Amino acid sequence: MSKPWGLPNGDLEQSLPAIASSLSHSQGFSPHHYFSPERRRVISDVRRTFCLFVTFDLLFISLLWIIELNTSKGIQYNLKEEIIDYNFKSSFFDIFLLAVFRFLLLLLGYAALRVRHWWIIAVSTLVSSAFLIVKVILSDLLAKGAFGYLLPIVSFVLAWLETWFLDFKVLPQEAEEEQWYLAAQAAVARGPLLYSGALSDGQFYSPPESAAGSDESDDELLGKRSLTEEVSLSWT
Repeated sequence: MSKPWGLPNGDLEQSLPAIASSLSHSQGFSPHHYFSPERRRVISDVRRTFCLFVTFDLLFISLLWIIELNTSKGIQYNLKEEIIDYNFKSSFFDIFLLAVFRFLLLLLGYAALRVRHWWIIAVSTLVSSAFLIVKVILSDLLAKGAFGYLLPIVSFVLAWLETWFLDFKVLPQEAEEEQWYLAAQAAVARGPLLYSGALSDGQFYSPPESAAGSDESDDELLGKRSLTEEVSLSWT
């Protein structure tokens, strides 16, 4: 959520009460309407984008693995060799399972439970990185050609991109939205004290003005007033 006026946090908190109070009286604005608990329980746009990226991670690794299976000896033979006759040094099946592990863990934590902490992505990235490094060192995948390089590298890069996206995009933006919600609540509570509503014309009072630049004394003014009264009485 971008700040509409580009104000820093301190100026924003000072200006929000006046803004919210004036809008609440003049336009029916209510932060509880726009940032209600029901709406805040809905998954945010940036978190939804993160979940889509996690899904893309699984689908992309699956696609690469299927392409690798559908090579010279056929997909059925390669499936049997990599799953049933699994060998850590020559199989890509564990890299696919690693992508499934990231997918389930991250969607469970950040979509189903909506956790607002980085520890889940830290566990996911740590396990992925450690496993892939050990896999590359101990396996014979590099002898299989392009896919021996491609699958481990792509899996490693996607795991760290997910970490970057969550830590630098999702969590900071949701924390900023939470601060806006709390500041808006405080603004609504303090707003009526600062702005009690529009004033009508009848509420303004102007005292009678005296003659500007007059040098006449008070005695002369009283004399003129008494003379005026006597003339009015003589005419009656």
